[in-house]
Amino acid sequence: MKRLRIKLLSLLCFCTVGMARATPNQLPYTEKQFEMAVACIKHFEGWHSVRNYPYVGYGHQLQKGERYSARTLTRKQGDLLLRLDLMRNLYLFRGYGKDALLLSVLAYNVGPYAILGTSKRPKSRLLRKIERGDRNIYNDYIAFCRWHGRPVKSIKFRRQVEFDLFFVR
Repeated sequence: MKRLRIKLLSLLCFCTVGMARATPNQLPYTEKQFEMAVACIKHFEGWHSVRNYPYVGYGHQLQKGERYSARTLTRKQGDLLLRLDLMRNLYLFRGYGKDALLLSVLAYNVGPYAILGTSKRPKSRLLRKIERGDRNIYNDYIAFCRWHGRPVKSIKFRRQVEFDLFFVR
């Protein structure tokens, strides 16, 4: 637990370095919106047990070297892991202004590189539209509702709720 708190605090400090000059009114999201994002993710992810390996807590994917166990992880630790992952995503998407929280919530579920792309995978159409300034992104956001190539109604519903909560016009 202590190591997890230290990781969270160090990430928070790291994330705020880039926003050091920003006043609270200039941040792309409020504390209330961040808490709504945490609650939304908790609701849709649910608590992951041993059978959900390599996912623990509220959908945290175990990384190389991490030793969290679904058997011993408390809800408080799971909450901290969720916040840590969400802050990490917010840092990755910090350059997208008011869309940073929306992209971060999506990345929590699909992974940041499904959106940002890699050397072998192009940027998502959603991100390219945002970069062009096109605000007509609903269909592109909802398109992230597939599992093994097939659309899933429950994931589509999740995307609709996320879009309604975190899209800023």
